Amino acid sequence: MKKILFLAICLLTLAGTASAQGYYYGPRRVRRPPPRSEYDDFYKVRVGLTGGLNVSNTINAYNSNSTTAAIAGFNAGLFLDLPLIYPMSFQPEILYSEKGYAESTPDGNFTQHANYVDVPLLLKFKLSPTFNFLIGPQVAIPVNTTNTYDNGFAVTSEQYYNTYGNKTVLDGVLGVSFDLSRDVELRFRYTRDLQPNQQTQLTTPNGAYNADYRDQVFQVGLGFKFQ
Repeated sequence: MKKILFLAICLLTLAGTASAQGYYYGPRRVRRPPPRSEYDDFYKVRVGLTGGLNVSNTINAYNSNSTTAAIAGFNAGLFLDLPLIYPMSFQPEILYSEKGYAESTPDGNFTQHANYVDVPLLLKFKLSPTFNFLIGPQVAIPVNTTNTYDNGFAVTSEQYYNTYGNKTVLDGVLGVSFDLSRDVELRFRYTRDLQPNQQTQLTTPNGAYNADYRDQVFQVGLGFKFQ
């Protein structure tokens, strides 16, 4: 019994001493991790999915008897964000992209829908915590083309061409993106062929001519980034 009383007294003494020390020195401070900064996020390699709208047309058609109009399509693919040195990173992408144009001529209407695999190789500059500027080249690889002739041509028809393996085209790309959150971005792009594309020949009652054009595409879409 004496031993039990002795142990109880010792425990009460230790508890009182600890309480007194806590009162004297004040409560312990809890260490919290420092807030994350844009630098922490910048130096992470990110993989992403992207998709959006294409509004495409042609320029330099070299045919004064015709006018062209834009058509709508879509783009979708993958991208990789590789930090180099703040605020610059390298952003390669691979996109499936629908392009083309509509054309009105004295002989009728013509519409071309062309599908490409685009490979942009872009430098990305982080100009503010939420705003980025992108610039660089793009390799456009043709996949297939559908030409539709109607309303006055000798033959009203739709023609499909497998254009995979045809001449690839070098493009230039300018773009901006806005970081809506750490994982979602809103992107705007303008792409233009830097060399002529001559894979289409139009045949009309008045003869044949090459639709020698350069694609230009306005793009808007969303990007979803993953670690």
